[in-house]
Amino acid sequence: MAIYHEDEALGKAYDQKLMRRLLKYARPYRSLLAVCIVLLLVITGLDLLQPYLIKVAIDNHMNALTEPMLAFVPGNEPRPGISFDEYVFVREKEIKRDPAPDSGWAGRPIPARIEQNEDAYYLLMQFPGGDITRRELTPTELCIFKEYDTHAVIRLSLILLGALSLAFLLNYIEVYILQYTGLKIVSSMRLDVFQHLQRLSLSFFDKNPTGRLVTRVTNDMDALNEMYTAVLVNLFKDVFLLVGIIIVMLKMNVELALVSFAVLPVIVCVAAVFRKKARDAYRAVRVRLARINAAMAENISGMRIIQIFGREAKKFREFDEINRDYFHAGMQELKVHAIFRPAMDLISSLALALLLWFGGRRVMWGTLEFGMLFAFTNYLQQFFRPINDLTEKYNIMQSAMASAERIFLLLDADEVEPDPVEPVIIPRLKGEIEFQNVWFTYNGEDWVLKDVSFRIEPGETCAFVGATGAGKTSIISLIGRMYEISHGKILIDGVDIRNIPRHELRRHIGVVHQDVFLFTGDIKSNIRLGDLGITDEQVREAACFVNADKFIRELPGEYDAKVKERGATLSSGERQLLAFARALARDPAILVLDEATAHIDTETEALIQDGLAKLVRGRTTLVVAHRLSTIQNADKIIVIHKGRVREIGTHQELLARRGIYYQLYLLQYKEQMGVS
Repeated sequence: MAIYHEDEALGKAYDQKLMRRLLKYARPYRSLLAVCIVLLLVITGLDLLQPYLIKVAIDNHMNALTEPMLAFVPGNEPRPGISFDEYVFVREKEIKRDPAPDSGWAGRPIPARIEQNEDAYYLLMQFPGGDITRRELTPTELCIFKEYDTHAVIRLSLILLGALSLAFLLNYIEVYILQYTGLKIVSSMRLDVFQHLQRLSLSFFDKNPTGRLVTRVTNDMDALNEMYTAVLVNLFKDVFLLVGIIIVMLKMNVELALVSFAVLPVIVCVAAVFRKKARDAYRAVRVRLARINAAMAENISGMRIIQIFGREAKKFREFDEINRDYFHAGMQELKVHAIFRPAMDLISSLALALLLWFGGRRVMWGTLEFGMLFAFTNYLQQFFRPINDLTEKYNIMQSAMASAERIFLLLDADEVEPDPVEPVIIPRLKGEIEFQNVWFTYNGEDWVLKDVSFRIEPGETCAFVGATGAGKTSIISLIGRMYEISHGKILIDGVDIRNIPRHELRRHIGVVHQDVFLFTGDIKSNIRLGDLGITDEQVREAACFVNADKFIRELPGEYDAKVKERGATLSSGERQLLAFARALARDPAILVLDEATAHIDTETEALIQDGLAKLVRGRTTLVVAHRLSTIQNADKIIVIHKGRVREIGTHQELLARRGIYYQLYLLQYKEQMGVS
């Protein structure tokens, strides 16, 4: 049996087993994730294309007027060029290989170039034999060459605009699909967690604060959603981008690429140091955050008691201490990240400085084109972008691993006995209940019930009395298998309740507790509790039966009147009447009244006494009560003392014995006489 321990889940940077379990939830959506990865691959290609287009525009057109050209006879040019003076001029850098005499072109091309002398431009052509012609170009003729570059720049600009627009559109589609997928994955996980929580026994909730469990279903699920959307798929984009930049830079210029990558060993060292420091700081923050959540939930739940007893100052000091611990841990984490990010910025600036130093000199010497250097600076900035995002992604991954660990610990918790392999289904219980040598403990060897045995016949009303902590409520809880017994047997209609599926067993048991819990909604839904088999007419009949109809009809909206959280707008007596109606609406074979009239005033109690008489008729009724006056007519009274059955009998029989029950009766009688 797996036990849930919150403090075990401190989180790791990466856990392969946890990741495999997380990916199982993503498996139904693998086709959508694959689409996202393909889109990211295309988007990365478009991102890499942009600096290259700018480089081509600068080197091949903006600064290319005086670049060497080859003049071809029209029809023999290897690619489109500039038509001028019976020739087609093509720049040498635009031709992938030098033309040879046997290349298939008719005649050899003529080397040519444009040179500038003061304010004039000249066209130089070197014909076979070494003859060089030099012709001054008029402004109109010069425009022919410039128009070619102008049109090329416009064309490249349109291509760049198209690439940017397409990247924007694909980014939108990718983000939409990814967010949709992440929300669907987390939604299915949240449903699994909630469904699992419903299966767990009450002992689990006794040991785990509500605030922490709520955090599992909210904050931790959000952390996983962020991992699925910001890390899992986008990690492919980072890999595509880094690999693509490396390949493009090496292909464009090996020397510049090696200079740009000279700082990679420094990046690896800094990242390794950051990884260790960040993990330690992160764990400290998560532990303290869990304490804050638990303290906040506990104080909000107990605010009424805090204010009644005037403990605001003390609770404030306690929370202030927890809050300060969290603040200091957060500052430690902040220091780690405050050092790492500027350090990476410094390294990227160093890489850029090296690139400008090495490439700038070659640009000035004329051995490197300016567009090439410009493209490299762009690629270098893109290269450091995912590395700079390492801080955020590492945080998200750590948070996700910690959250996943806590969620799976919760899902693995199975503090409830499994339903029987061969279940016994009873259409309608008679209500015969028998305890055979039952032992029970909430924790270890601290026995709450010790060798308890008794028998209740069908249709009997049996009351349990005893001092606080004697074990009365525990007996009631065990009958509905809210907890599992340690030793012995509990039989209903001669069948061990462990052989009856829980939902079947509890379907035949109606319970009215001392502290009535009402859900946010309306009166009708709180009586029905989601059971669609109970009609509106049955809801009204049940309310009338226990005399709750009178106050309900005075509410705005009557049965559709809104109920706030825990029924805050209703009195204790009104909530108790709704609980009676809720139990009656299911027509249970066994009715449990656990201090059910403790919070009801004398007038309200008088209203429901006749309803109770009808309610218990034909049902086995178990009553836990401190006020002995309410159980004098019970068919059987069982006295529990320190976890053991001490006396069994009717009211008169137990008084005649002058035992524990007699002493309790005298004590209450004296209290009532004293009040009178």
